[in-house]
Amino acid sequence: MKKIVCKFGGTSLADAGQIRKVMAIVDADADRRWVVVSAPGKRGPDDKKITDLLYLAHDLASKGLDPAPAFDPVRERYLRIAVDLGIATGIQAWLKDVEAGIRGGRSRDWVASRGEYLQARIMAEALGAKFVEAADGMRFRPDGRLDYESYECLGKHLRGRGRFVVPGFYGVDPSGEIRTFSRGGSDISGSIVARAVGADLYENWTDVSGFLMADPKIVPEAQRIEKITYRELRELSYMGAQVLHDEAIFPVREQKIPIQIRNTNDPANPGTLIVSAREPSPHPVVGIAGRKRITNISIEKALMNKERGFGRRVLSVLEAHGVSYEHTPTGIDTMSIVVRDEEIEGRIEAVVDEIRKAVEPDSIEVDRGFALIATVGEGMAFRVGVAARLFAALAHASVNIRMIDQGSSELNIIVGVEEKDYETAVRAIYKAFVEDLIGKRRAKRKKKGA
Repeated sequence: MKKIVCKFGGTSLADAGQIRKVMAIVDADADRRWVVVSAPGKRGPDDKKITDLLYLAHDLASKGLDPAPAFDPVRERYLRIAVDLGIATGIQAWLKDVEAGIRGGRSRDWVASRGEYLQARIMAEALGAKFVEAADGMRFRPDGRLDYESYECLGKHLRGRGRFVVPGFYGVDPSGEIRTFSRGGSDISGSIVARAVGADLYENWTDVSGFLMADPKIVPEAQRIEKITYRELRELSYMGAQVLHDEAIFPVREQKIPIQIRNTNDPANPGTLIVSAREPSPHPVVGIAGRKRITNISIEKALMNKERGFGRRVLSVLEAHGVSYEHTPTGIDTMSIVVRDEEIEGRIEAVVDEIRKAVEPDSIEVDRGFALIATVGEGMAFRVGVAARLFAALAHASVNIRMIDQGSSELNIIVGVEEKDYETAVRAIYKAFVEDLIGKRRAKRKKKGA
C-alpha cells in the first residue's frame, strides 16, 4: 500500500457541504490515511475566516474588552458544522475551553491555533479517525524555526492502522507554549506530516486545479502546469504564485516526496505534480510570476569595485534596520538594492542617510513604483535564444526594461519594469513562450494532416 498524506485548505472546509466533499475524497482511496486540516475559510466574499475572527477575539480580550462579538460567530460556525454533520459529542466542551482560554489571557498564537484544533477534532469524529494533537510532536526551536526532531516525535503518534487527523498551522516552542507558522502555514504542517510518516505522496487540496503558467487575472487563457520541480516552484511561489506556501517544499524535498496540488471541488482533475526532477521538455519556460510595489536604491561611486567591504557595509545598514532585500544587481561603479515596499516603508530616509555615511557614494537615488517579473524554467539553462525572445517580446510590447537579474543556476530571468507596464509585460512574455509555441504545434499538426 502507498502512504498518502492529504492536507485540506480553508475553502475545502468552509462548511458541512465542503467537508462532505473532503470525506468522499478520503474515502475514495484507502491509502489516504493521514489528513491535515486548516481552519474553515470563507463561505462567500462577504464572509470572514475563522482565523481572522480568533485574532480579533484575542485582541479584544487583551484590551480588557468583551471578545464575544468576535467569538460568538466562531462558536455558531462550528456548532452549525457539527450539527449538519451529525456530530454532538465533545463540541460544546471544546468550544467552552477555547472561550475560557481567550478570556483567561492565553497567547495570540494559542488563540489563533484553535481554529485548526477545533476543525481537526470535528474531522476526526466525522471520519472515525484518531485525533493527533500537533503540539505533541510539532516543535519549534528558540529562533522560531522548525526543530528537525519534529519528524521523529510526530511520526511516533502517526503509526499504526486506521486514519489520523492532525491540525495544521501550529506546534510548540521549547517552553511548551503554542507557536504558529506564518499565514498559510498548514501547507507546511502537511509537508512535515508527509515526511514524518515517510509518505509516497503529499496531496494538497485547495480551491484551484493546480498551478497555472501565469496569473489568470492577467492572462485568462493561462495553461495549467502539469509537472514542476521543487526549485521551479520555489521561484514562482516567492514571486507571487501563492497556491502553496513557499516554505512547504523544504520538509519533503530531501526525501523526494512529490506534492500534488488538487481541487476539492474538481477531484477528477489531476492538478499539478511537484517533483524533485522532471524529464527534459522542449518547452523552456514552466511559468511566469511577479510582484508589484518594489523600490530600487541605486548607489554609484567611482572605483567601487576596488573598495573592499563596500557591499557588506551597504547591506549592514539594511540589516540594522531590519530590512530584507530581494536582489543586488551590480556594475563596476554601481550597486542596486531591490526591496519590497512593505520592507522599507517608513524607513527609507533613515536607510539612505546611513548608507551615505557608511560608504560616501558619489550619488544615491531612490526609485519607487517598480515591478519584478520572473520567467522560470529549468529548460532555460543552456538554451540558446531564450533571453533574446524574452527581451524582443517586451520591446515589441513597448515595455521598457529598467533592470535585469539572472541567478547563477540559470533557472530564471528577472526583469524590473515600471508598475504601469506590469500586466502588459506578463502578457507579452506569456505570448512569446506559450501562445506562440502552441500555435506552432497546431500548425505543424495541421500540416501533417493535410
